[in-house]
Amino acid sequence: MPQVRVAKHSGFCYGVKRAIDMALQAAQENGEVYSYGPLIHNPEAVSDLHSQGITVIDSLDEVSKGVVIIRSHGVSPQVIQDIHDRGLTLVDATCPYVAKVQRSASQLAQACRTVLVVGKAVHPEVVGICGYAGDKALVVASASQIPEHLDGPVGVVIQTTQTKERFDAVVDELTRRGIHFEARNTVCRATRQRQDAASELAGTVDAMVVVGGRNSSNTTQLFNICKQHCPKAYFVETCQELQPQWFEDCQVIGVSAGASTPDDQISAVVCFLESL
Repeated sequence: MPQVRVAKHSGFCYGVKRAIDMALQAAQENGEVYSYGPLIHNPEAVSDLHSQGITVIDSLDEVSKGVVIIRSHGVSPQVIQDIHDRGLTLVDATCPYVAKVQRSASQLAQACRTVLVVGKAVHPEVVGICGYAGDKALVVASASQIPEHLDGPVGVVIQTTQTKERFDAVVDELTRRGIHFEARNTVCRATRQRQDAASELAGTVDAMVVVGGRNSSNTTQLFNICKQHCPKAYFVETCQELQPQWFEDCQVIGVSAGASTPDDQISAVVCFLESL
């Protein structure tokens, strides 16, 4: 039987738990409520929330009345205004750390020619942040994507679930080019804690399992970090995906989980591994 170690920081972060608690309370008070996009990036958890009265919508055109919940990733100010204009009831569960990035993007847009938003362009958090920076927003996934011709001053923010190393690389490149900039490191503290804990654990085990939704940016980052330190790293959404042969001859197995992974999913994986 292998020894199973769970990373010191894993599972739900404050922002995700807050969003779920707010959504469940709204559902209890109002019956069916609507989440503008999946409340969290975890398909199994979203399915469970649906059974408790929280229905996912992709467009406000899908509802004519009722309660709309803004998920932890946040949205653009235009979406907020649209909800009010339609006479819908708003429950804003935007993570406070994401709201901080939004404010920073808005402030930098007033002072700079361009606001670099470091992250995944299609991620809902990044889409929302760009809404606050307006037509000055420019999304880059890495330092290599910074345009060749860029006039300062330039503002810089980063998606909360990205890595500090990626932020530092963008800052270093702007410095190398002599471009005047104002950079705000908006990587979430909880994200950094999970990344550091996963990195530390992955370097001490024979195999590593990362649990969470494959559509989760922060969980994907965790897996990539673990893979760098432990060749036998596996990314699963549920314990049903685990294969016993993956862990042959493994004495110690590590487990980490994204910020949108419920405790019961982590526990199920641990139980499976401990039964090998």
